[in-house]
Amino acid sequence: MSKAQRVEFILGRLQSLYPTPPIPLDHHNPFTLLVAVLLSAQCTDERVNTVTPALFKLANNAADMAQQSREDILAIIRPCGLSPQKSKAISELSKILMREYGGEVPADMDSLETLPGVGHKTASVVMAQAFGEPSFPVDTHIHRLAQRWGLSSGKNVTQTEKDLKRLFPRERWNDLHLQIIYYGREFCSARGCDGRVCDICLTCYPDRKHPKKTRKP
Repeated sequence: MSKAQRVEFILGRLQSLYPTPPIPLDHHNPFTLLVAVLLSAQCTDERVNTVTPALFKLANNAADMAQQSREDILAIIRPCGLSPQKSKAISELSKILMREYGGEVPADMDSLETLPGVGHKTASVVMAQAFGEPSFPVDTHIHRLAQRWGLSSGKNVTQTEKDLKRLFPRERWNDLHLQIIYYGREFCSARGCDGRVCDICLTCYPDRKHPKKTRKP
């Protein structure tokens, strides 16, 4: 199967499985989405969703969050990994949003990436899910699957993102980001498939004899 054929098969298979993929992180507005995505680094979406109700009851906008102490934020988000750094980032970015953006989350990649605790992937998720701007955030799951499916060499997440954007239609990027994540969790996890088990791996590489070794980001 050629790469073009793999791309078409993957597009069709993911669309049939997840025609309207939901956003996995609970949120109410661009600010709460930004905070939830920041918290999800080295933490499961499920755990983030158990933490954020109390956090967003305390403050669900930049104005209110900027008034909270780091200690109060930390006390709530402690179950998430890297909680001291994240509480500091949430406090500081809230103050920056008030000072420089009128309390609103900027709908601009460059501006988002200047905020404390907000890297390229977090900014990409916010652009896609809060503002509907075509984006293709690449996490470790997408990075691994792109290698298993022969879509990228997997040298790093930056290269993987470029490869996927080149291969897939721009109008599909936002849904595909979520569809690949859901597929990876359900059928092609790190432990559940080694490149020879799930439907997509088997269809794309029916003659693969050995486990597919993938590069870490």
